[in-house]
Order: sequence, then C-alpha cells, then structure tokens
Amino acid sequence: MFLIFILIITSRFHNLVSISRLSLPIKMYQNKIMKFLLTISICISVTASAQSWNDLKDISKKAKSELKKVKKPKISFTQKEAAQALKDALNIGIEKGVSILSVKNGYYKNKKVKIPFPPDAKTISKKLRKLGMGKEVDKVVKSINRAAEDASGSALSIFVSAIKKMSIKDAIGIVKGDSTAGTDYLQEKSSSDLELAFNPIIKSSLKKVDATKHWKNVITTYNKIPMVKKMKPNLDLYVTQRAIQGLFSIVEEEEIKIRENPKKRITGLLKKVFGS
Repeated sequence: MFLIFILIITSRFHNLVSISRLSLPIKMYQNKIMKFLLTISICISVTASAQSWNDLKDISKKAKSELKKVKKPKISFTQKEAAQALKDALNIGIEKGVSILSVKNGYYKNKKVKIPFPPDAKTISKKLRKLGMGKEVDKVVKSINRAAEDASGSALSIFVSAIKKMSIKDAIGIVKGDSTAGTDYLQEKSSSDLELAFNPIIKSSLKKVDATKHWKNVITTYNKIPMVKKMKPNLDLYVTQRAIQGLFSIVEEEEIKIRENPKKRITGLLKKVFGS
C-alpha cells in the first residue's frame, strides 16, 4: 500500500515539473497543485485507515485468544443441596397452585384445568342432552369444579407433607434434567399417597356444593331409561384425580419459570443450584 502511495506522489510531482518548464498559465498551475495536494491527503488517509484496520484485527484476535483462556467459575453443589432446592421449587409451585385454583372459578373458568363431565360416563351425558336434560349435565360439571376449588384450599399441607417425605436419589440428575423433571418425579412417586389423602376432602366438598346431589339425579335418571346399560361411575375418585392433576399443572409451570427465569429463584439455595 505504501509503495503505491510513493509511486502516485512521484508521478504527480513529475507532471508538475513538466508543467512548470512549459510555463503554463498561473491559474492552470494552481489547479494542478491543488489536485496534487488532494491526492497526497487521500493516499495518507487510506494508508492510515488500512493500518488502523490491521491493528484492530490484531487486537481482536488477541482478545479472543485471551477470552478462551478464561474459564467460567464452576458452582458446585451437593446431592443434599440439589434435593432441597428441588423441594423448595416444588413447594413454591404448590403454593402458587393453591392460590390460583382455590378461588371461585379457579378450575371452572380455567380451560387448562377445568374438570369435564367424566369421560367414562360420556354415554350418559349424550343421552341426557338428547332428552333435553342438558342443564342437569351442566350443573354436574359446574358443581364438580366448585368442589375442586373448595378442596384445593386444603391441598397445600397434603402436598407439602408429600414433598417433605419425598426421597430423591438422583437430585443432581433431576436438576440437570428437562424443564419439568422435578414435577414429573413428584407425580411419579407421590400420586397414590396424594390421592389417598385428598380423596376424603374432595368427597366432603362434593357434598358441600351439591355436586353429589346433581350427580345422583343424573345417574338415577339415566339408569331409568329403558334398554340402557346401568352405570355408576366413581365420581369421588374421578374428581380427586383431576383436581390433583390441575394442581400439578401449576407446579409444573412454576418449575419451568424457576429454571428459566433468574428472578424467580427467590432463595440463596435456588440461585446456587439453578444458577443466579
């Protein structure tokens, strides 16, 4: 680049010398001088820019090299810490779930957790709607969701107890697992115990909100229809399972938030295990 610069200057200067020997008019001579000086300034600018660019590339290469040498600090934690962090995350999730679902319309107006008419009693629903008893079917749906909302207020202590008793063999593996690994583990290990503890509460709530009465009316009416197979589905168990499933769905959402959003890690242990 510098060699080109020298050649241009030499060429321009030679032209000026030739012009002066020919004694050209002063005005033309001045124009030539201005063009010459402009050429020099451009060449100097380009040379400097090229040099600066090369310097920047060298600096960039060195910076990248140094960054590769710097290792991110590793935050280590024990199996015990990982297990407790998971339990903390699950407790936060169930507290959130209870606060959302235990209010009026917590289940009924929430499409994700709303409890429908029992699937194994779908024949009953269809038959009664054809007979113009759709309102009675709707009363059942509304009342079983009201029962779930009422019972969810008592779910916190049951879930917290199950979480506290939960033995986690591979807590670190679960921490490093997918976004709902903790909730999945709790569901797998504790669902049966949760159903057993929650069922009496659901049963009481079903009576309290008249769901049992509406259900009995619907089943009795259906079973009186000629030529139909008599049915008596277990409403208590069905609502218990669906209510618990709804709570788990909120716990799952909160676990995902804790894993993905640092602001949701509200304790020192959560920050240590899931990252700060």
